[in-house]
Amino acid sequence: MNALSLDWELMLDNLLRIGAAYVLAFPVAWEREKAEKSAGLRTFPLVAVASAGFVLTGARLADSTPESVSRVIQGLMTGIGFIGGGTILKAKNDRVHGTATAASVWSTGAIGAAAALGRFEIAILLSAITFATLHLLKPLKRSINGEHEPGPEKKEPEAAREREDRDGEDRSD
Repeated sequence: MNALSLDWELMLDNLLRIGAAYVLAFPVAWEREKAEKSAGLRTFPLVAVASAGFVLTGARLADSTPESVSRVIQGLMTGIGFIGGGTILKAKNDRVHGTATAASVWSTGAIGAAAALGRFEIAILLSAITFATLHLLKPLKRSINGEHEPGPEKKEPEAAREREDRDGEDRSD
């Protein structure tokens, strides 16, 4: 095969794996976007797609071994940790925000890696568990912390306070 010809069967396989990473990251992205977090609809699918791309590239090298693919995944997870770390913010009141978003970014990277390796059962489970943790455990967290869901009349002032706490944080993920 020369450098300019394409293996269409391999292209379709790659599209399936990268597409699965994108689709499975979307519920997490939707939840974070709906909650108006610093990462959302664009960030999470891009992390999953990039993760899948790196793993596919590493796995498809002519002399790739399980050890070399493992090293690609190790580097990938470390790099994603830095991206996630960027979502963690300390507010003026010394409260830390963004740890769930950071963990979700990391989980989305794992979704992409699993999809790239054809381990769709793992990718599906990661997507479902991450979404359920973010979405369904929110009322439990509020209850434990003694917080109440604000009524419609209180949501706008609360959102304004959160914007002030972010000190000009760029939400243009």
